[in-house]
Amino acid sequence: MQSGAYEFLAQDRVIYGRPAAEAVAETVAKLGKQRALIVASRTLSRGTDVVSAIRDALGANCAGVFDSCVEHVPRASVLALAEEVRRLEPDLIVTVGGGTPMDTVKVALVALAEGITDTAGFDAVRIRVAEDGTRVVPAVKDPPLRQIIVPTTLSGAEFSNLGGATDPDRQVKDLYTGRHIGGQVVILDPAVTVHTPERLWLSTGIRAVDHAVETVCSRKPQPFTDATCLHGLAMLARSLPANRERPDDLDARLDSQLGVWLASTGLGRVEWGASHGIGHQLGAVANVPHGHCSCVMLPSVLRWNHPVNADRQRLVAQALGREDGDAAAAVADLVRALGQPDSLRAVGVTRDHFAAIAAGAMQNMMVRSNPRPVASEDDVREILELAW
Repeated sequence: MQSGAYEFLAQDRVIYGRPAAEAVAETVAKLGKQRALIVASRTLSRGTDVVSAIRDALGANCAGVFDSCVEHVPRASVLALAEEVRRLEPDLIVTVGGGTPMDTVKVALVALAEGITDTAGFDAVRIRVAEDGTRVVPAVKDPPLRQIIVPTTLSGAEFSNLGGATDPDRQVKDLYTGRHIGGQVVILDPAVTVHTPERLWLSTGIRAVDHAVETVCSRKPQPFTDATCLHGLAMLARSLPANRERPDDLDARLDSQLGVWLASTGLGRVEWGASHGIGHQLGAVANVPHGHCSCVMLPSVLRWNHPVNADRQRLVAQALGREDGDAAAAVADLVRALGQPDSLRAVGVTRDHFAAIAAGAMQNMMVRSNPRPVASEDDVREILELAW
C-alpha cells in the first residue's frame, strides 16, 4: 500500500491575467495592510515603469522601495534588507522580480524571525546534511510580516517556502525554509514580464522544466504532483517556443506562467535530485545564473539517473512530446530550440571549478536525495564530465 504526505503551501491565492499594480493595491487593502515595502531588482526598479506603477497604485500605503538585491543572494545583501525592514517597519513586503529578490526576501524573513544581525548568524538556521545523508532542518519562528509576489521570470520561486543564500566564504549556496517565508499571494501578470530579457525568461523556463522533471523523477514521487507537473511540462513545451517566436504574445507568456505554477507543486515538498543540487553550486562557485544551471545540468543528470528511473523518465519524455522515452534528449532538444547554453563550457565553468563544485554539492540536501545515490565527490565529477 502506498503511503506518504503532501504539505500545501501557506498561500492564500494566485491571481492571474490581471494588471499587477491594480491587483497589488487590491490585495494590500484586502489584507488590511498600510505600510507595504516594495522589494525589486535594481534594473526593474530603475529601468522600467513596473515598480513605479505599483508604488503609485499603493499611494500612501507604500512604505518605500528596496532595490539593492544581489544575484545569488550573498548573506550580506540579506542583512541589508533585514536592516531596512527594521528601519521602515513595514507590515507587508511586495516582492517584484525573479528568484533573486524572492530569495532575498525569504531569507531576510528568516533573519527577522530569528534575530540574525551578522553573517555568522545564518549558520544556525541553514538546512544542513548530516554525515549519513539525512537532512537537518532547523525550526524557524514565524516572521513578523509576510510577502506577496509579482514574478517577472519563470523560476517558480514564488511557489515555495524554500529560499537560498550564498556564503561567499565557503562558496556554498545554503537553503533555508520556514512555513511563512513564501508568498502569501502570487500575482501573475504577463504584461510586466515583457521587460525581462529573452535569455533570462527562456532559461528560467527551463528551470521550471527542471522543477517538474525532478519532481516526477523523485525517489519519492507523489500522485498529486505527477498530475500537475506532467501537465505543466506539456504547457511549457508548447508555450516556451512560442515566447521566443512571438515575445509580445501575452497569452503565450501567461501560459508559461501557468505552466510554472503547475510545475512547481513539488518545490520544497518533494525530494529533488542532483540537477538542482549541483546547480546551486554552479552559481556559488562559478556565478552561473539559475536558469542556465538547469539548461546545462538536467540532461546529464537524467542520463546518469536513467538506470534507476527509466519508467519515470518515460513519463517526462511523453509530456515533452517525445515518444521514445528519452527524457534527456527531450530536454536537450528544448534547450537548443530556445537558443540556450547546453554545456558547462558554454556557461564559463572550467575543470578547475570541479573540485569546489563537488565539495559543495556533497553538502547539498538535493544531491544527497538524488534517485541514484550520489555517494562521493567522484560521483559529482562524473556527472560534471557528462555536462562538460
